[in-house]
Amino acid sequence: MSNPIKELLELVDNSLSVDGANVKVLDANKFRKNIGKLVERSALASDSSVGWSRYLIRAAALELGVYPASIHDLYMARGRGDAPMTFTTPAFNLRALSYHSACAMFRAANKINAGAFIFELARSEMSYTAQRPSEYATNILAAAVAEGFVGPVFIQGDHFQVSAKRYAADPAAELQAVRDLSLESIAAGFYNIDVDTSTLVDINLPTVDEQQALNSRLSAELSTFIRDNEPQGVTISIGGEIGEVGTTNSTEPELRAYMNAYNAQMKTLSPGKSGLSKISVLTGTSHGGTVLPDGSLAKVNIAFDVLRDLSRVARKEYGMGGTVQHGASTLPEENFNQFVQNEAIEVHLATNFTTMFFDNVPAEFKQEMYAWLDANAAGDRKPGMTDEQFYYKTRKNAVGPFKAKSYALPEDSKDKLVKAWEAQFDKLFNLLGVKDTKQYTDKFIKPVKIQPVLADFVKEDLAAEDVSDLAD
Repeated sequence: MSNPIKELLELVDNSLSVDGANVKVLDANKFRKNIGKLVERSALASDSSVGWSRYLIRAAALELGVYPASIHDLYMARGRGDAPMTFTTPAFNLRALSYHSACAMFRAANKINAGAFIFELARSEMSYTAQRPSEYATNILAAAVAEGFVGPVFIQGDHFQVSAKRYAADPAAELQAVRDLSLESIAAGFYNIDVDTSTLVDINLPTVDEQQALNSRLSAELSTFIRDNEPQGVTISIGGEIGEVGTTNSTEPELRAYMNAYNAQMKTLSPGKSGLSKISVLTGTSHGGTVLPDGSLAKVNIAFDVLRDLSRVARKEYGMGGTVQHGASTLPEENFNQFVQNEAIEVHLATNFTTMFFDNVPAEFKQEMYAWLDANAAGDRKPGMTDEQFYYKTRKNAVGPFKAKSYALPEDSKDKLVKAWEAQFDKLFNLLGVKDTKQYTDKFIKPVKIQPVLADFVKEDLAAEDVSDLAD
């Protein structure tokens, strides 16, 4: 046994054993207590112990009943009317201290027997948070183990988006980048992927069918690639999108144009295989919200009728679970139950949890990050921007560079932050009707326990890419 493995086993008080690639849990309670040490090694080390830490967590989690899963079958059950419309699945982008925030989320879930909730990371976030898919999945699965959660865990690639700028310059290379990311993510346990080629919708074309044609075709091509590479026994949940967040609200003709062309393409490219389980639509929001000069957020007006009407078309005409709402973090809390009432299948939440990170860390640490932004993000300061607007818009970019210092925060500081996150998860789970949804994940999600492949973990990490033009 090599020294890195021996050292890692000592970190978890020899609660695991390793024989070649076979991992056994010798003492589950001891492992749960010490798993955070492997998480930290996975996140911060730069040697082979990174990959081994991730592999040990993935293999041990599987033995303890924690496994990455696709939510596809639950969403399709909703489309058929076999699952009730009493909840909207929240999908959370955990950018900073994702292991710690995931622990808070699993604690909130365990209190109310929740099962329908998603952990997600966008292509753009992987760069500025310094988290590749393998690290993120490790953090989520480790948090489930630490909190005694058992069952399917839904990890999602959010906005696996095609850059319009790079596609215009070199279409083949940009599509290959999304395919490569999909392969990397699937190996890490991302069995839910939102394909986003909506950046290529051209509203200047004369008809809606023509506007959506490229979006539909490329969505189908990427969906086929995912279907061809998904693990045996797993039907990855694939989401599509009919327009970029922050522009004009989606319409029924756009949904029909996209879906009709998408389904026709899938019949040719992937006959007999499943298509989309959900569709993202525009309802008047923007990612991160709009910050006013005093630092407060502009009021968000969501067209809930668009969510409801298009969700009904998605279910009744196309058999999907329904519509997805992006960019809702900054919505007033009292409005969150509107997603359930208006039949949305999923809502994506990210910005507010980043805000809570900056609001709850020690003041001197926050000032250190803001000073870094002054020096390294000055190019993003638009004329007339106040400091409040500048820091609000750019502070997510400090998450990755300060990852190690975040882990090194005093325990009481991290505890304060985690308690604040947990209280927010408690609220949102309640408002979105997630209580007792484990009965539906248990009923509709078939356990498929994919054994990890050591070679997917013990290798060099990929370099970060320029994601400045991609959505979160």
